Parts: sequence; structure tokens; C-alpha cells
Amino acid sequence: MYYTMVEGSYASGISTTPLMGLTIGEMLKRICDSYPDTEAVVSVEQNIRYTYREFLGKVEEVARGLMALDVEKGDRVGIWAMNYAEWVVVQFASAKIGAIMVNLNPAYRTYELEYVLKQAEIHTILLQGRFKTSDYVGMFYEACPEAIESRPGRIKSDKFPFLRNVVFIGDIPYNGMFMWNEMIDKGQNISRDELAEREESLTFDDPINIQYTSGTTGFPKGVVLTHHNVLNNGYFIGEGMKFTEKDRLCIPVPFYHCFGMVLSNLACVTHGSTMVLPSPTFDAEAVLRTVQEERCTALHGVPTMFIAELRHPNFSKYSYDTLRTGIMAGSPCPVEVMKEVNTRMNMSEIVIVYGQTETSPGITMTTTDDPIERRVSTVGRTFPHVELKIVDPQTQKMVLKGMPGEICARGYVVMKCYYNNPSATHSTIDANGWNHTGDLGEMDEEGYIRIVGRLKDMVIRGGENIYPREIEEFLHMHPKIQDAYVFGVPDVKYGEELMAWVKPEDGLELTDQEIRDWCTGKIARYKIPRYFKFVDEFPMTVSGKIQKFKMREAAIEELNLEEASQIETA
Repeated sequence: MYYTMVEGSYASGISTTPLMGLTIGEMLKRICDSYPDTEAVVSVEQNIRYTYREFLGKVEEVARGLMALDVEKGDRVGIWAMNYAEWVVVQFASAKIGAIMVNLNPAYRTYELEYVLKQAEIHTILLQGRFKTSDYVGMFYEACPEAIESRPGRIKSDKFPFLRNVVFIGDIPYNGMFMWNEMIDKGQNISRDELAEREESLTFDDPINIQYTSGTTGFPKGVVLTHHNVLNNGYFIGEGMKFTEKDRLCIPVPFYHCFGMVLSNLACVTHGSTMVLPSPTFDAEAVLRTVQEERCTALHGVPTMFIAELRHPNFSKYSYDTLRTGIMAGSPCPVEVMKEVNTRMNMSEIVIVYGQTETSPGITMTTTDDPIERRVSTVGRTFPHVELKIVDPQTQKMVLKGMPGEICARGYVVMKCYYNNPSATHSTIDANGWNHTGDLGEMDEEGYIRIVGRLKDMVIRGGENIYPREIEEFLHMHPKIQDAYVFGVPDVKYGEELMAWVKPEDGLELTDQEIRDWCTGKIARYKIPRYFKFVDEFPMTVSGKIQKFKMREAAIEELNLEEASQIETA
């Protein structure tokens, strides 16, 4: 049940289900007691299957192993790996001993690795071996050459004064590193009583995770999240999909991101559902095959993943009759893609979650009971136990319903802080505890939220405020357009003009004029992009977030708009 106390754009999510005052370790034990023989983790490529009883055993082995490496409560434990079963084990093992797990993006290279090792003050890092062109061990040695001459557990580096341990997730001996099984063997020296004593010292408000924002501008910021933040968010996301111990979720989204770690893993574990890992990194056909062979009932993905699956030449070879629900999130979800997923993939109960890393991440969510129109045109209503308001970015006054403004959230979801970055924390969380998302949205009379763009994405053309999201949704309706993104480029006369990067449907030809003619008479003339570029792919982060700033930079150079970009505006 939802209600609004004022005519302005404010909502408070109401629920008869209270928040859980538990640590992640306490919750895992309860689930294992309830569903010991239900499969917890299935890693297809690794041929691994753990029941919840077996999963808890693995988690406790690694928890004791980390304690044997002198990892104390509050120490930062980095994990630099793709979607392997070990990643999930480390997620729960680190939380079980009160360590703060730091998620490292597998796409990082040496410069970014150094930044996070230093900024997060990492004590222990677990890393995987080579994957395709990525040599993780080699990159680590490049960043920290002292490790090559060090004994495992005895690393001393002036550059990384906090770093002590490196654990290789595998059975190859490397200089200065423990092997995975060596860490577990060392854990035999830690008694179960010592582990239990450590667990009893924890509270649910303790920080247990640092996730780095995508860093589209400036250096990435480390978002500090607690047991309370992510455990409850994961639980209510699972509730929104009506998860039970009978659900099996196919997870192609990366674990290092909130989507994989919270929306997927914690949604499953809080309900005794099964986490199914189709492949270490996204592979469209591996997803389709896994859904069929593992009889998955749910599937997660960002829009680009669903598009790749729907367009895969072998799509029709697989069956989707077990699918029921799932989540499309991570970036704006094109309406036409949502409709296809509903019908062609049998996901009649697919939902959308909106939020950001700083809010654990979910703020709003559609439900399986919402009519299809709501599930394809909005991002739902406010989460239980969360407040949401929409404000004018200039005055900070709440706007009326139906008016665009910046989305702000308050409640258990809001991060503790940015790690070692108080100024950034204060600029994001105001004195009243509201997290300012930087996203622009509108609230309707029933409390449903529609995203209209990013505060920084809004284009002002000759005094007209233009929201690229609206035009992107419109372009998606063109029969020859597979995907499209719209952004502003500098213009001497109007201040900004619109540009669209368009990916045509496979094998189809498309021209600027054809799109302009199709737009004419359907949308206002000032909303029709002046510039078009036809592309095969878009610049994006590993988690599927589109990087419009890179498109803008490329456009300024390609269109010779450097002079216009130097014009200062008020």
C-alpha cells in the first residue's frame, strides 16, 4: 500500500513486513536451516553445484581462511574476478567476519587497480587467473612488483602500505601469493568457536562492502554499504519478484556491480532461491542455453544483454517455457525491448528496478502485478520503508506531480558514505539525510516514477529543456532501429543541439533523412535531432551503462564543434 501526504511529488513506501535487523551471516544461517538441500549455487562452466548446506560449509571455510590471514573486522578485502562460484563464497565469507569486501571491476587495468588498492586501503586481495587478453596476475605484479620477492602474507609496499595478502583463486603457485586451497587449509587453525565469536561481535549497521561508481567523470568514488543496506534491499527485490525456494535465477550480470551482488545474489539467498551462473562473462547464447537446461524461472540483465539475446541467430532453438520473472535494469529500459521480453521470452512478470549504487541500489520497483503499461513506461513506485521526493534542482523545492525534477531518496537504502571522501559524501547526502541521485524524473498521481534523464544529460536548446530519454523511447518505435541514444552537442546559435547515435536492425539500411521524415509531425520539431551517426555498438561500462560523455567527446571532434564547445554559458 502506498500513500502520499501532500500534493507535491513525495511518496513513502509502506509495508507490513518489517526490515530485518540481521547481519548477512545470521540471515544465511536461517536460510540454510530452512532449505539445506535446495541448490544455492550452480556454476555451469565450472561444473559446480552447491546445496545451501554445502554453500554454508564453503563460506565458513573461506571465512576461517581469511581470519587465518589476519583479516580483522573492518579490514578491506578486495576481489578481482569474474562471475565464478568463488566470488559468491567470498561475498558471504567476508561479511561473516565483518570484513569490508571491495568489488574490483574485471575490466580494470593497472592504473585503476593501483587507484583502488590505494584509495580503499586494501589489506587482502583475491584475484583470478588470465582470462582472454586480461592477465590479472601480471597486472598485479606490474602494480606491486614488491610482491614478486615477498613471501605470501608478508607483502610490504610503500605504495600500498595496508596490503598484506594476495590470494590466487586457483591452484597455480605464484610468488607472494597464497593459492585458494592454501588459504582454506590455513583456516583449519581457526576454530569454529573463534569464527562464532567474531560473528557475535558484528552488528547489522557495520559496513561490509565498498563498490566503486562507474566514474564517468573524475575518479571513481567508493560507496560504503552495510549489512542493513544490502540485505534488506535484496530481500524486498526478491519479494517484488515473488521469489521462493523453487525459483532459479540465471545471472549474466557482473557480480562486482550492485545488480549482480544485491539484486541477484541477495534476492536469491534471502528466499532460498538458486543462483545460476551461465558463464564468467556475458555470453548471449550461454544465457539462452542455461535458461533451458537449468530450467530457470527468472533472468536478469541490462537492456543491451536482452537485446543481444533476442537478436541471437540461435534464439529460436531454445525453450523459455520455465521463465516467469526477472529484472531489466542498470540503464534506461526501452519500451519496445520490454514488450519483446514479455512475449518472446515468456517473462510475463518481468519487473524494472531503479536506483543507484549509493542507494544499495534499489529505490523504486515495478511489481509482477502491475499492468504491462506500467511495467514498460515507468520504473514503479517507492520501495517499502523508503521515502522519495522530486525537487527542482535549482531551488531544492519539491515540484508538483507530473513535473520533472531531481529524484531524492531517504531511508535504510542510503549509503554510509563515500570511503575516505567526506566532501563528495556531503555533496550527495544533504543535511536532512536525502541522497541526491542526479537523475531527473516525474511522479504521477499514483506514485509511479518515470525517468526523463540525467540532470547532466538534460539538453537546453535555445531555452527549451529537452529530455533525451523521451526522444530515445520514440526512436525505438522506428521499425529499422534496434537501439538509439540521444545527447546534446555544443552549438553557437542555440547553445546545444541534439545528436542521436543509432544502431539499425541487422542488415537494414537507414539514412538521416529517413528518420527525420518519420519524426516530422509526430514530435515537436525542436526534438528532432540535428545530427545522426549510425553505429554497430555504443561506448559503455562493463555493467552496461552507456557512456554518453564519450559519445559527446567523439561528436565534438568529428563534427568540428571545438569552437562552439569553448563558448561559456551562465
